[in-house]
Amino acid sequence: MLDHQAASGLEAEARAARYQQYTQQQVDFIALAHHRDDQAETLMLQLLRGSGVKGLSAMAKCRQLAGQPGYLRPLLDIDRGSVVDWAKAHQLHWVEDESNADTRYARNFLRHDFLPVLNQRYPAWRESLARSAENLAEASLLLEELAKMDAEHGIVEQRLYCPYIKQISPARARNLLRYFIAQHGCRMPSQARLADMLGQIINTQHDNHMAIQHDDHTLYRYQDYACLIKRLPSIDRTAQWCWPEEDELHIPLLGRLEVLQSVGCGIAKNKFVEVSVRFRQGGEVIRPDCKRPKRKLKDLLQQSEIPVWQRDRMPLIYSGETLICIPGVGVDCEWQAKQNEPAVLVTWQPAS
Repeated sequence: MLDHQAASGLEAEARAARYQQYTQQQVDFIALAHHRDDQAETLMLQLLRGSGVKGLSAMAKCRQLAGQPGYLRPLLDIDRGSVVDWAKAHQLHWVEDESNADTRYARNFLRHDFLPVLNQRYPAWRESLARSAENLAEASLLLEELAKMDAEHGIVEQRLYCPYIKQISPARARNLLRYFIAQHGCRMPSQARLADMLGQIINTQHDNHMAIQHDDHTLYRYQDYACLIKRLPSIDRTAQWCWPEEDELHIPLLGRLEVLQSVGCGIAKNKFVEVSVRFRQGGEVIRPDCKRPKRKLKDLLQQSEIPVWQRDRMPLIYSGETLICIPGVGVDCEWQAKQNEPAVLVTWQPAS
């Protein structure tokens, strides 16, 4: 069933439902009957929406995405009239969706009310608009090639390298950011939204951080990098786990704690009993350096360059009410193994 009240509109819902059905078919390619009139209408609609070059390139003759069948549009160079004439000549019958006559929908308004008037003055409008769509598709490919070239220096391990973003022109920076967003499968932001994202990426100071919600992701800037992280599930901050009954502890949706055997480094093995695992509450302190006083957990996480979005989700190891270990960061000096003493190292592997 389609959601008639969907924010994206009934047309978009119907289109999404059709493509969902296509994806479920066990085939390599699906041929669609879009023709030249459809292409021209699509370009007009995208123009009226203020779309960019990629949107204005309209429909491709061949498109293939990972994990989906390929889509072929062999009729894009043929107008609607010719398709209908051929179908009638071969006595073909088809189902006409009754909503196609409803001019409350933008495409139908163009088709039934606007384009017939345009046809009186510009009878070659189909060919002209289709040609423009082809030119824009070529321009879109060139912009993608440029983005890939910039990505060689501007994207490092799926993160935007901010110093490089500052070096290139604003137009190239916007183009690279669009490419970066598309690589994460996110909906493309509006021009104003994209400009705001880029402005914050560029202007956020090295020792500060930013977080911008977009689609089902969050765009973070931390130190020299910006990254898109899929929105993380909420956690029960009061949750606790008793440990170590086993060498591993899986925390649902978050990651895995693991104990590695060691000597003289880590937590003294004879003290690693009846510990618990908790989340950060605020105000925690620990003394990883026996020659210095206790330090705030917040300062240690910053010093260790733990990404901002991971800090509140890091498991902490307690003995009673005492914080004894921050995995990957440090162990309180009272629980540290001495030289040649059997020990355990606690490691934390966040879920990918």
